[in-house]
This record gives sequence, C-alpha cells and structure tokens, in this order.
Amino acid sequence: MVGSPCAMRDTPEQLNEEVVKCRKCPRLVRYREQIAREKRLAFREWEYWGKPVPGFGDPAAKLLILGLAPAAHGANRTGRMFTGDRSGDFLFDALHRSGFANQAISNHRGDGLALQDAYMGATLRCAPPANKPLPSELANCRPYFERELKILRPRAILVLGGIAMRAYLGVLKERGRIKSPAAFPFRHGASYDFGVDLPRLFVSYHPSQQNTFTGKLTGAMLAQVLRDIRRFLARDLGK
Repeated sequence: MVGSPCAMRDTPEQLNEEVVKCRKCPRLVRYREQIAREKRLAFREWEYWGKPVPGFGDPAAKLLILGLAPAAHGANRTGRMFTGDRSGDFLFDALHRSGFANQAISNHRGDGLALQDAYMGATLRCAPPANKPLPSELANCRPYFERELKILRPRAILVLGGIAMRAYLGVLKERGRIKSPAAFPFRHGASYDFGVDLPRLFVSYHPSQQNTFTGKLTGAMLAQVLRDIRRFLARDLGK
C-alpha cells in the first residue's frame, strides 16, 4: 500500500514549510504581523520575519530542546528560535560550552550557527502578546511538536519552563503513557524516565531575562543540566 501524503512528507524540511505557512490563530497572526510592521526603534532597518518560526538544528539530533514561543523582537524578527535577544545569548553560550552548538553567537539566520546533536522547537511558533499564549493557541500548535517528536525520535528532551513541560506531559497523558502530569512536578534540574522507548525528560527554568537577570537561572545551573544530558546520552548510546 502506498503511504499517505502526510507520512511521505514527514521530514524536518517539509514540516517547517507547513509551520511557516500556518495561520490557525487569528490573534497571533495579527500580533506577529503588527510587530513586524511597527518594529522596535533599534531594529527599524530590519525586515522582520513576522511569520511562525520553524524548528532549527541537527535533523539527526538525540536532544530536542523545547522552548515557549518566539520573542516579539527576537525570533519574530530574525526567523530563528532564540535568535536576536538576551535569552538566546544566554542559551547559546551554554549550548556552545557544552558542545551542542558550534558557536555562542546567535544574531541572525546567516551568522553560521549550527546545532550539533540538538534540535530546537517551541510549544508555540508565533510570538504571543505579553508572552502569554491562550490554551486554544497551544492546542493548535501541538500537532507540529508531535510531528517533530515522530520525525526526530530524540533520546532526551530538555524543556525550558513550565509551559513547555506541561505541553510534553500532555502529549504523554493523551497517549496513555502517564496517568497524571501532576506526578511529575516542575523543578529545575529534575529528570524523569518514562520507559526505554520514550525520551528522558530534563527540566530547566526558561532563560528569560526575568530569570537570568534575577539569578533564578544562572549559567552554572544550566550548564549542570546540559552536563546531565551529555552523560545520559553517552550511557544511552553505549547500551
């Protein structure tokens, strides 16, 4: 039997093409396009991306990094996850130091950045007003994340923040793999095993300025989580 068109298209490139064309959420479409028109004064010479932001990274990755959503003047401007803002500076510096990125700089799509054995996605692909997505918007975006899981088959998932963690636990509950997400509390540095056929979950605070400027999340704290992931992947691949 010939495979379905959806199955035949299940590659990161094809999925990202679909993501970029998405207009499921009218509120998000209006907001991302308004920001792209009005711009921030410091970026008035930029041509803003102003569309849903696709996944980014190594298609053979063993680690999937799941963030919240594009920043209005970060990824919504540059078109690449965690690129062009302070959160990205913090995150990519840590990824570079841990060997998951070839450089610590993430300014624009043509800056030479490449991820190594890591892939970056988000629970929401469009910048939400006040960084607060609606439940319906998260639900609209979830199929993209589920397809990324199917395509990449990662051995580890790093969730950045509580919303990202709830999104993944929601997928597991819907599939009957866990009974209650409440059994897996959000705590920075936590790690959860759901069985040999599922990725191991690693938990970090989100690298937002609110967390990094206040010291709630430090470089050392994120580095420790990434070291834990490295050790797990080394053991997992050695089995």
